[in-house]
Amino acid sequence: MGIEVLALSLPSPASQWERLSSSHQASTRGAIEMGNSELGGSSSSLALPKSSPARVILPPKCSFQTCNNSLGGQMEAYSRQRHRKSSLVSKYCQRWFNQPFPDYRTPFERYSSSSEAVLTSNSQSASNTLLVGDEKVGVLLLNLGGPETLDDVQPFLFNLFADPDIIRLPKMFRFLQKPLAQFISVVRAPKSKEGYASIGGGSPLRQITDSQAEELRKALSDKNIPAKVFVGMRYWHPFTEEAIEQIKQDGITKLVVLPLYPQFSISTSGSSLRLLESIFREDAYLVNMQHTVIPSWYQREGYIKSMATLIEKELSKFATPQKVMIFFSAHGVPLAYVEEAGDPYKAEMEECVDLIMEELEQRGITNPCTLAYQSRVGPVEWLRPYTDETIVELGQKGVKSLLAVPISFVSEHIETLEEIDVEYKELALSSGIENWGRVPALGCEPTFISDLADAVIESLPYVGAMAVSNLEARQSLVPLGSVEELLAAYDSKRGELPPPVIVWQWGWTKSAETWNGRAAMLAVLALLVLEVTTGQGFLHQWGILPLSR
Repeated sequence: MGIEVLALSLPSPASQWERLSSSHQASTRGAIEMGNSELGGSSSSLALPKSSPARVILPPKCSFQTCNNSLGGQMEAYSRQRHRKSSLVSKYCQRWFNQPFPDYRTPFERYSSSSEAVLTSNSQSASNTLLVGDEKVGVLLLNLGGPETLDDVQPFLFNLFADPDIIRLPKMFRFLQKPLAQFISVVRAPKSKEGYASIGGGSPLRQITDSQAEELRKALSDKNIPAKVFVGMRYWHPFTEEAIEQIKQDGITKLVVLPLYPQFSISTSGSSLRLLESIFREDAYLVNMQHTVIPSWYQREGYIKSMATLIEKELSKFATPQKVMIFFSAHGVPLAYVEEAGDPYKAEMEECVDLIMEELEQRGITNPCTLAYQSRVGPVEWLRPYTDETIVELGQKGVKSLLAVPISFVSEHIETLEEIDVEYKELALSSGIENWGRVPALGCEPTFISDLADAVIESLPYVGAMAVSNLEARQSLVPLGSVEELLAAYDSKRGELPPPVIVWQWGWTKSAETWNGRAAMLAVLALLVLEVTTGQGFLHQWGILPLSR
């Protein structure tokens, strides 16, 4: 089936928010092009399956001053490449220090999903034009999951580290994935249990996600879209497989898949979507069910405004708000994911911070800011700067007031309640920072939930349609079939780690970190191979592997 991806040629607007939010653009383009197809236009870009029921879909209203492209008008090939704007993060940081931190931003145009034009959401009016009829609409929220009791910690960690998108092993050693996951989960469980015990004995993630699902259902109902909202966790109950079974039992015919990760990463949204794709391929009911995916939504106006509002509220609690450093802390990923695999996470995260700071600047808040990455594990290098090291450096540079903003999390869990609230707060206070604050996760913040509902509504014209997606121009609404293409490219394009420096440098250098990681991984693999081949060793003695007879 030949498919073309087309878009209207539109003037560049002047407003800050007149930059295309990815889901706004894709859904509007889809609606316009489907209308073109229904009217017999020759340049239809989206082809609905023949089994799709007939329905009338009108494009959402747009905020462009000129929207004079008729259905038979000139269409142009769509391109996501644009000129990257200057870093607002660097600008704010330079205001604060005479010797600012090294600019962590690098040009990353390839995966940037922002554009020169935007549509302002008007989903309330758009929802009135969507003919649902006897269709049963479902929304599947994807999230990480977390142990609900201390007894759940070790099996949860096993599920986490058994995921090949979390621990990457060479193909010849893939058979060691589960033994290695078992070993790591047993070793890490005691310390992890201490962390969960300090926040009440378990993760609140499931309870919060269930509340978000209920609020999203209500918001969709208020916007005239009756839908059921399901929760599927990657590494703990309710597992994605459990959610899919419930979707089938409820007879859902149209499904919108919405990962609760604002920014796309191979290790988060990508892992969940690859699992979901494998489930779909093995089930005849799911293969025939119309569905679409919203892989990332960090640019959405409601999300940006909600984050800015929470930051503004917490800043007001300081004695001198204008002197507070805004400290964005995001979950880290291994550096190789970005530099070698092309993971768009870092670029999307940096652009997300830019958009939030732009919104704050519109409100007259011009505080300095910085971005760092937390939660690294293992000896390999992760995205820099690291949160703990950056906090120490800020204290050394004379920062006295710090407001932590968990930028990649929409729910409270171990990394916000224990890692940020306890570990990083203690580190900050011991490093010379006198005033500490933390922005809460979005949770069920009304503007945020309403915007998620808008995102679902705007994606409905894409349900059952097909779109083109590749590494050069990744669409904002991607059918599941193309997610594996992105992940397969990740596997095939994974190259060797950068070679060591020609002259060896002593100390904790990038080269030393790389080789330490390699040596540690080889040692672990050697021990596992020895255990499996001989049937003896400490893993057998500890009961992790069965004793040979």
